[in-house]
Amino acid sequence: MIDYMQKGGPLMWLLVLLSIVSTVVFFERLIYYHRVSLRVGEFLRGLSNLIAGGRYAEALHECAGTAGPVARVIHAAIARHEASRAELKDIVQEAGQLEVPKLERRLSMLATIAYVAPMVGLLGTVTGMIEVFVSLSSNAGGVSTTADISTGVYKSLLTTAAGLVVAIPSSLAYSFLSSRVSTLMHDMERAGIEVVNLITQHPPKPPEPLAVFGAARQQQVK
Repeated sequence: MIDYMQKGGPLMWLLVLLSIVSTVVFFERLIYYHRVSLRVGEFLRGLSNLIAGGRYAEALHECAGTAGPVARVIHAAIARHEASRAELKDIVQEAGQLEVPKLERRLSMLATIAYVAPMVGLLGTVTGMIEVFVSLSSNAGGVSTTADISTGVYKSLLTTAAGLVVAIPSSLAYSFLSSRVSTLMHDMERAGIEVVNLITQHPPKPPEPLAVFGAARQQQVK
């Protein structure tokens, strides 16, 4: 490996750095998406009983104790459960939009590495070929063997190969993580729609007249 690095020239070290960054970003995002993933159906079934019973404080506590963008979108809707249906739709939409940048964070780095790495490899090959032909033209005897030319071309092509080795996995990693982001965004949309339906189907119950009358009587007695 070190031998290839030395033969490939200084740009090989840049490609190694890009590969390290790509690997770190991929695993960091993969762990993050796994941690914030949520089974929307089961979570909403658990909240539906609380919302139907008007226990919004318990529902908020349940959402606050659950990590992830889906739970935060649901929390935003339940916190404003007294709003109208149209207002609740706007609330969940705004909450979802705030979560999108968090989900897409650092993905652009993978896309950039996948795009730049082949170009860096090609640059290394071009500069290596230039050095080969400069060396051949400055040969004192004016004669160059096939072995000399093939060795120079072989060294020059190492950076192109290395660039593709970095770019292909980075491109695949970007596509895979983008699909995970799309899944999470779909879960947020589904959760937002369903929690709005749950809240509107079970509006907050107004205080009972007898309870209000009793409280007024107690204040008069005091």
